[in-house]
Amino acid sequence: MSITPTAKTSLSLPGDNVREPGRTRTQRLFWGIPYGIFTTALALLFIGPMIWTAVSSVAPSPGTAQTHGWGLGNYVQLATFQAGIITYIANSLFVSLLTVALTLFISLTGGYAFARFKFPGKNVLFLSTIAILMVPYSTLLIPLYVLLNSVGLQNSLVGVSLVLTMFQLPFSMFMMRISFESVPREIDDAAMVDGCSTFSTLRRVLIPAVKPGLITVGLFAFLTAWNDFVAPLILINDSDKITLPLAVANVRIQAQGVVNYGVTEAGVVVLAFPCIILFLVLQRHYVRGFMSGAFKG
Repeated sequence: MSITPTAKTSLSLPGDNVREPGRTRTQRLFWGIPYGIFTTALALLFIGPMIWTAVSSVAPSPGTAQTHGWGLGNYVQLATFQAGIITYIANSLFVSLLTVALTLFISLTGGYAFARFKFPGKNVLFLSTIAILMVPYSTLLIPLYVLLNSVGLQNSLVGVSLVLTMFQLPFSMFMMRISFESVPREIDDAAMVDGCSTFSTLRRVLIPAVKPGLITVGLFAFLTAWNDFVAPLILINDSDKITLPLAVANVRIQAQGVVNYGVTEAGVVVLAFPCIILFLVLQRHYVRGFMSGAFKG
């Protein structure tokens, strides 16, 4: 007995040259060139100031610590300013890492509760958290200053971290809730059938599934805490406890009100360096985190 095939199946494998329907190669080239030029120009528009700042921080300039030839004179002056740049970097790292840890813990557990459980006042509590965004940032700092002073956390890096964590909660809670809601509930049920408890399901099954959302939340929390200027300015009194943005602002003004642009530019480069590195390393997860709940039906 012979079998004669009646239909031919065509499979499209990854890497196949699939043409976009409705457009010829000339049309795609015609639209691709302006798009490439526009995106390149837009990238240079944003990257240009940072390149100019990095070059100016090591270039010779009158009135700075680098007056003759190219070198690191501005960075040397920045490193020896008052308590030293290492102290200020350590203060910023402490505030940033503590803010990230608190934000991740609260948003992870809170987002899991909002996405997976039903309890009285659930929506009211969630909207109350989101409503923090409606209050201007600076208007809450004075009441928070009084509150932290009453509990002994004023002029404390821990107090600054708590304040920054509070202002990160609306975005972080919303982000983690939609991240958990994008994960099918059948995964939870399957883990429960296999004997996992609620927290065991969260730790072993759901956390790996929402990792892009966690990375996005952590990255936002770090960037906010690392670059924040207003909260440390209001809450910190001792010069040895100030963070790096405050130190850069202080070193900017020299004797008789003259602005030291060279040291300021060196400080900006030091501030921007860890942010750029983190974003380049985590950008793939960062984009996935934003897209985690975009196609949830």
